Amino acid sequence: MRFWLYILFLGVTLVGYAKQDQEGTLPDAGEEPVEGLDSMYYLNDVVVTGTRTPKLLKDAPIQTRLITSADIEKVDATNAEDLLQQEMPGVEFSYAMNQLKHMNLCGFGGQGILFLVDGERLAGETMDDVDFTRLNMANVERIEIVKGAASALYGSNAGGGVINIITKEGTEPWTLNLNGRLARHNERRFGGSYGVNGTQLKNMLNVNHTSIDNYNVHNAPNPATQVVATVYGDRTWNIKDRLSYTLNDHLKLIGRLGYFYREQTRTADAPERFRDFSAGLRGLWDITQKDNLELSYSFDQYDKSDYHKITHMDVRDYRNVQNIFKGLYNHYWQTGNILTLGADFMHDYLMNKNLGSRTESQNTFDAFAQYDWLINTQWEVVGAVRYDYFSDSKDSQFTPKLSARYQPISNLNLRFGYGMGFRAPALKEKYYNFDAAGIWIIRGNPDLKSELSHNFNASADYTTGHYNFTLSAYYNDVQNKLATGVPHYLPGDDKQLYLDYTNLAGYSVYGGDATVQARWDNGLSVRFSYAYTNERLPKDKEGNTINNQYIPARKHSLTARIDWDKQFSSNYGLRLSLNGRYLSDVKNVEFIDYYDISKGTSTIHYPAYTYWKFSAVQRIGKAFKVTTALDNLLNYKPKYHYFNSPLTDGINLMVGLSVDIDKLF
Repeated sequence: MRFWLYILFLGVTLVGYAKQDQEGTLPDAGEEPVEGLDSMYYLNDVVVTGTRTPKLLKDAPIQTRLITSADIEKVDATNAEDLLQQEMPGVEFSYAMNQLKHMNLCGFGGQGILFLVDGERLAGETMDDVDFTRLNMANVERIEIVKGAASALYGSNAGGGVINIITKEGTEPWTLNLNGRLARHNERRFGGSYGVNGTQLKNMLNVNHTSIDNYNVHNAPNPATQVVATVYGDRTWNIKDRLSYTLNDHLKLIGRLGYFYREQTRTADAPERFRDFSAGLRGLWDITQKDNLELSYSFDQYDKSDYHKITHMDVRDYRNVQNIFKGLYNHYWQTGNILTLGADFMHDYLMNKNLGSRTESQNTFDAFAQYDWLINTQWEVVGAVRYDYFSDSKDSQFTPKLSARYQPISNLNLRFGYGMGFRAPALKEKYYNFDAAGIWIIRGNPDLKSELSHNFNASADYTTGHYNFTLSAYYNDVQNKLATGVPHYLPGDDKQLYLDYTNLAGYSVYGGDATVQARWDNGLSVRFSYAYTNERLPKDKEGNTINNQYIPARKHSLTARIDWDKQFSSNYGLRLSLNGRYLSDVKNVEFIDYYDISKGTSTIHYPAYTYWKFSAVQRIGKAFKVTTALDNLLNYKPKYHYFNSPLTDGINLMVGLSVDIDKLF
């Protein structure tokens, strides 16, 4: 009750502020964006991730995939996992024995794909990935995805790409939304958001709660490898607040606070708990019309613990804390050229019961420079270089990047690029000492080298009439790949297996994707996307092929979306959406018995599958939206619930309601 009284108090005191311009406008942008072909495909939307400066999507020299808030609403996604696997071909989520989730994007896993929220890194990991349940979609304005090496701008872990989640900011004098969704297995999703937008002050508060029960799934007899029998549910709370204050025409401050909580019960008397505390302050200073400066501080703390119900003790066994200071300067020339200079400092602290010393820390420092050269109306070239230093290993790394955009005719863009990617060894990879379920001891290696990659990419996009076509190709060659090696015994000890982190040679991945989308005046729109991924597995120093640390990427994947939207009257509108994905089969060489590797290996075949979702959204008046969805529309049930199979037991009816309280008045 106090929570809602607090919201109401904010509304009464701040609703009088008038609207102000949105953040992120382009300097000297000139005329308003022209409605037409470009606006049909969000090409006049502003993106920032590829160059760290605002660019219209159609003019961005680095290919950027944009997922808008409208796309998120159509998918009705709860978190990043829900959204990405429906919207992005080449994305697959798999699971570990404890059902922690791992993402593979075009051959790069979670340690090679950098997730950002409003441009800031996230602390903590689960199975080498961020905790995807943290990334709630309720307060997201857009998601910008840049594939390929982006280490020259973002440093370690950006060798395979960057996914930047950009949150909403108030645009109306005040907004208040309440929403909920119910589904099978007692799945519940409730949320609320409150925003104000004044002359100087903007605030957006989001509160979301989800829960789903554990449930069992059925497997046929004699599976070829490990299967999931029980799908573990969880319950979460996600609270975020973003406050911005404009002091004058030249200076703006943005503050944010966040709290995340998740509890999962795999053992009845000791549920696992995951928490995150985040905060940040950013200052934006327009020094002149051609110069701006951004300074920021970011704090993120991610904890894991086990709650022992009998003793009422919450025992923390993991903590990762990041303190980051950043500076970014841009100078704009009248010709359209842009110089960008930046530097970051991060203190990274890790406490993990599986570390030999339980705690480790290091400081990292970087500096980078980028020049965006608009040669003429057809050619644009962007070059960048970055230097990173790591105190723990006293290691340093230079990474360059070069991109070009060529526009031979109107509505056709050709892009080419090269980037060096790198990933510094994580603290756990250097100092881990962990008994993995009695199978083997996973050991860190303090002598690991940084993983380096060379990324080459090319793309083309063309818009004509109601249609948009995009085609891209890439090649990544990875040196000193960081992974676990071959299980082995120590000399004189044939009872205990060890699995060491090491640098591998010979890994590469290449592929491409194609997208066709169309929109017509009758409210119908379609999009079909296809991705091809081909991995070459690494080898150890003796030349033996190393089994993939995770299940390899599937070579072929497709996503499809068909929407029809009709406003029948001022009080009623209807949108019908059909989303689907197809993933081809994949084979992986695995040990027959992980407890006795002398039995050798076998090739496991993981079958192809297709998965569809249908939803209907009814808009009633200005304030109400009623959503009905059939998830897993074709009632797909895997014969075996392997770790890369959808963890489903059949079709799932979902019913939701969203109410915009502010539109009732």
